[in-house]
Amino acid sequence: MRDALVLSSHSGTPMYAQIVEQVVAKVMAGEWPSGHPLPSIRELASASRVSVITVKRAYLELERAGVIVTQQGKGSFVADQPDASRAVLMDTFRTQLAELVTTARTLGLEPQDVLTQVEEALSHPSDSP
Repeated sequence: MRDALVLSSHSGTPMYAQIVEQVVAKVMAGEWPSGHPLPSIRELASASRVSVITVKRAYLELERAGVIVTQQGKGSFVADQPDASRAVLMDTFRTQLAELVTTARTLGLEPQDVLTQVEEALSHPSDSP
């Protein structure tokens, strides 16, 4: 199923955040264009084996970010604003960067050590660690 999302209970990322990330990824990749209908909250909860509350939280976050719009009685759809997905990704990036800085400080790494490792990671193809 093309609209299927793959959620992992073993991931350190909360389920609602996995839903947000995967919807944003599909929108950014053009797989789900503007106006594309999202699975209903109940359908996605059932297919993903998560609670309705989890999916509802993800959809609310996506709505707040402007990635999707929900029309009462009709469902949720990808919004017309393509930049909204970028805003969600930037928010995710900033959160992960803050976590990186916290971990670097915990390890006692110097700023130059962190920069060197980031530059090294950026020089690798995107699918390499």
